[in-house]
Amino acid sequence: MKRTCLLLSLLLPYCGALVCADDPKPDGTTRRVLRIVADPNNLPFTNEKGEGFENRIAELVARDLDADIRYIWRAQRRGFFRESLSEGNADLVLGVPAGFERALMTRPYYRSRYAFVSRKSGKPPIRSFDDPALKSLKIGVQLIGDDGTNTPPAHALAARGLIKNVAGFTVYGDYAEANPPARIVNAVAKGDVDVAVAWGPLAGYFAKKADLAVTLVEPEKDRTGLPLGFSIAMGVRKGDRELRDRLDAVLERRRSEIDDPG
Repeated sequence: MKRTCLLLSLLLPYCGALVCADDPKPDGTTRRVLRIVADPNNLPFTNEKGEGFENRIAELVARDLDADIRYIWRAQRRGFFRESLSEGNADLVLGVPAGFERALMTRPYYRSRYAFVSRKSGKPPIRSFDDPALKSLKIGVQLIGDDGTNTPPAHALAARGLIKNVAGFTVYGDYAEANPPARIVNAVAKGDVDVAVAWGPLAGYFAKKADLAVTLVEPEKDRTGLPLGFSIAMGVRKGDRELRDRLDAVLERRRSEIDDPG
């Protein structure tokens, strides 16, 4: 349980919560409303302009359920999952590692893992934490919050004695900036670090904009025992099997559209 909560804490900055309710229509009938608690400043996942891929997946789900979306914007911090699901303030959370014990999970709707981001040089790309080249490089790694809680890549680097090579970047960051988690990728582009290890969707999205190289970390499970790849699902409150089953049906019907949300 402790390990699962740690892994969840890394991915929560990339999640959105979905609440089901009903709004009255002019004819007196009601229409389902999906009230989505989402980060307004967290591409490629969500933003207030609806440009993130999780925004588009939420819209797809809403259309399938013949529902309207109402966003509730909030920056994501520690306690987000507890406040939005466990305390009954939401019915569903997007972007949760499959198998999380404190929720009833849907089927996974995508899978990703950590990736190395580096400047293009013509040299063979780094693919493993065991690559000897890392010993002479400055490495950016994601940390959780202001207390610097270690993520799986940070544990993997520490296990190899590469602590002095590491520069930490919090996944929360300064919300006065656009998309704070992107700082770790921007640091590679600016030359502040030689290589960074970031969560896959974040790495791919911002590396493309900066013309950087991206390679997935191999293998998916580190020798420390920590996973570096995750299947991502939606979580509902335990006992809410009806909603979970409806969502599973949507995920099955819309598989091809979710794989390419546009």
